[in-house]
Amino acid sequence: MINVQEVRMDIVSKTRLSSMTAMEKIRLILDSVHTGKIIVLEWGLTPEEEAKLIEVTMSEITHDDFIGIEIESYPYQHKNVGLIGKLLGKSGSQPRLTVIGPANQLKTIKKDNDFMSAIVSSNLFE
Repeated sequence: MINVQEVRMDIVSKTRLSSMTAMEKIRLILDSVHTGKIIVLEWGLTPEEEAKLIEVTMSEITHDDFIGIEIESYPYQHKNVGLIGKLLGKSGSQPRLTVIGPANQLKTIKKDNDFMSAIVSSNLFE
C-alpha cells in the first residue's frame, strides 16, 4: 500500500494581492511556506518583490527548521509603456502566476510561456 501524505495548497487572488504591500505579501508567503504549504499567487510578484522575498528568505534559513523556498513564475508579459508612463515610474512588465513552496516539497520539472509542471510531495527530497 502506498503511503500518501497531504500537501496543502493556498491560492491567493489578484484582488487580495493588489490590496497588500510588498512586505505583507512576503510575510504571507513565508508564513505559509514555513508551515509546509504551497502557495499559488494568481497575480505574481514584481521583480522587486521577488528579490526582496529571496533576501528575506535567506535571512530566515536554518538548517534544522527552514531550508528555503522554491519559486517559479511564468515569464513576464510586456506591455507598451509610453514616455509619460516611464516618467511616472510605471513598469512595462506585468507579473503573472507564481507558485512558491518549501524547497524540499516543490520541484519544477517543466516550464514555458503557457505551461508549468511541478512535482509536489511532502517527502520529495527525503
